[in-house]
Amino acid sequence: MSNIIEVKELNKIYKLYDNKKDRLKEALNFFLKKKKYHKDFYALNNINLSVRKGEIVGLLGKNGAGKSTLLKVITGVLTQSSGTLDIEGKISALIELGAGFNPEYTGRENIYLYGTLMGYSKEEMNNKISDIIKFADIGDFIEQPVKVYSSGMFARLAFSCSINVNPDILIVDEILAVGDMRFQMKCITKMKEMMKKGVTILFVSHDINTIKRFCTRAVWLKDGKVELDGDINYVTDRYLDFLKFEEATQGMETQEEIEKNIEEINVRNIAEIKSFKMLSIDGIEKEKFRKYDVLKVEVTYEVYDEDIEDPVLGVAIKSIDNKYICGLNTLLDKKEIPWKKGENKYYLTYEMGVLVFGGMYYFDCALFESTATVPIQYISKVKEFMIESNYDGEGTFMIPHKWSEDSRLGNSLGD
Repeated sequence: MSNIIEVKELNKIYKLYDNKKDRLKEALNFFLKKKKYHKDFYALNNINLSVRKGEIVGLLGKNGAGKSTLLKVITGVLTQSSGTLDIEGKISALIELGAGFNPEYTGRENIYLYGTLMGYSKEEMNNKISDIIKFADIGDFIEQPVKVYSSGMFARLAFSCSINVNPDILIVDEILAVGDMRFQMKCITKMKEMMKKGVTILFVSHDINTIKRFCTRAVWLKDGKVELDGDINYVTDRYLDFLKFEEATQGMETQEEIEKNIEEINVRNIAEIKSFKMLSIDGIEKEKFRKYDVLKVEVTYEVYDEDIEDPVLGVAIKSIDNKYICGLNTLLDKKEIPWKKGENKYYLTYEMGVLVFGGMYYFDCALFESTATVPIQYISKVKEFMIESNYDGEGTFMIPHKWSEDSRLGNSLGD
């Protein structure tokens, strides 16, 4: 497929002044160019992006990350400070509610105005206007000035105009958050029809699940830069990890202080954990697993004192925002670990895989005395790992299940 959007080394720079006087001083010194009175703010910083025809691209990022600025540059509402932008095809955009509408014009008049902006003649719009009015479904208000419209009516008319002018590229920025549920469902259905026809769509939404449902690819913008671009599940999972970690660490100490405060009791004259490995079913060490992949943990520990009775090995999984996912130990499972002087190994196997949804997680590992209360050694974040997952559920865990018409209770993993 050919590229319908090609963005190369794109920058959008705004000049920030501390006060109005500095702006005036710089204007007066324009020809002399002796001193700069402003600071450069990069709303977009060296953006490189290629979009193929028919792709459905979800744009992710916090407020202020540069999403709307990028879309406005692509649509021509803003001009880039530097870099190149090549667009093949006609763009229809829903970036700002009712952008391009004249509030004094009626709904019908604004339909023709929008058509003119899209390059259609009045005769061509005559063939489209009935479909637009029918989809908007705002009744007699189509003959009223749009300044009297509610936000929901505005959304109906704006969306109806955008999708009924046969665009090659549709840009949608949070517009589906406006309007009632039935209208949103109608919009979704129409967008699916456009996807099947090969329309390229750039989609912005803070609802990550919506991005996952609709998009075939994701681009994460952070501080005006492309942080990550690629597979929809991988990028959205990493973005969610970023949001979780940021939320979890707000108001916390610096990383150096955190590390100083982590209680890792290491009694070297008793025992010491020497290595912690994550192995595939084939015994290969790796850091990325699919959700249902067998994951085997290999813990190697050095025993210095053989006289410890019934020592316990514990392994815990936590999410990147420090939520406790699953903690296991040999005391609870009534297992006896080897405890001979010198090097010992013991294994923990997650036979059905780690049934959590995609993202970054980490292991804690510890050796305890017989009650698993006092740690001989406790290592926090001994190893990080990635779970890669398709969009096949929501929440934190995937609970084994089945759907059926059969009312009989039985093994959910059976037929």
